[in-house]
Amino acid sequence: MDIVILAIYGTTAGILAGIFGIGGGTIIVPAMMLFGFDIKNAIGISAMQMIFSSVYGTYLNIKAKILNFKIAKFVAFGGLCGATFSGFIVHSLQPIYLEIAFILICIYSLFKNIKQKSEIKSTKNNIPKEFILFIVGFVTGIFAISLGIGGGLIIVPVVAYYLNIPTKQVVPISLFFVIFSSLSGTISLAINGYANYKEGFIVGIFSLFGVYIGTQINKKMSNRFHKNAVTILYLIVLAVMIKNIIS
Repeated sequence: MDIVILAIYGTTAGILAGIFGIGGGTIIVPAMMLFGFDIKNAIGISAMQMIFSSVYGTYLNIKAKILNFKIAKFVAFGGLCGATFSGFIVHSLQPIYLEIAFILICIYSLFKNIKQKSEIKSTKNNIPKEFILFIVGFVTGIFAISLGIGGGLIIVPVVAYYLNIPTKQVVPISLFFVIFSSLSGTISLAINGYANYKEGFIVGIFSLFGVYIGTQINKKMSNRFHKNAVTILYLIVLAVMIKNIIS
């Protein structure tokens, strides 16, 4: 595949990662499928590039002092454990089932995002139990990497809804989670023969530029605007995936 095309998709995925706290798989998986990769190999490319975007995005968030490590560490550890099963799941299931699962996850997350309030006055009394955070990360890790997404599509609306905080505040937590889920998932996928190192590396490198742009955009967005932007993202992804199945 032309390196220019991979660069464009990598940069775009990075921007989305910086803005929404996702790994970038929501753009990479459908894009790679449009260019001839089956969903299993598209997932392998997506998982590898997520390591690049999530590590750099988390570095920027730590530098800006906006990462809530008290919450993030439990979600991330759950993701690390859950994503180890991703290679087995991808190897065992037919592509059509993965595509349908991808769509169902998007619909569920869209519902949670719409239901969650746009503006929250206080979050001091909404500290969850560590076990619940671990379970959220674990379950997300199992299914997210298996679908080629870092988990942000699930983590952001679910954690925002559960903690009763704006989606914008969950973005740094989500990117930190993606580091561990994508690393564990990439190893698991490689063991099962679904690693595409060349494409994944190229997309990952160019995603770094996008992440910087995305984090700067995120800082300027209001909570309400961010929530609406997340909703639009889900609708676009759903349209692309449904088109892939129909065609």
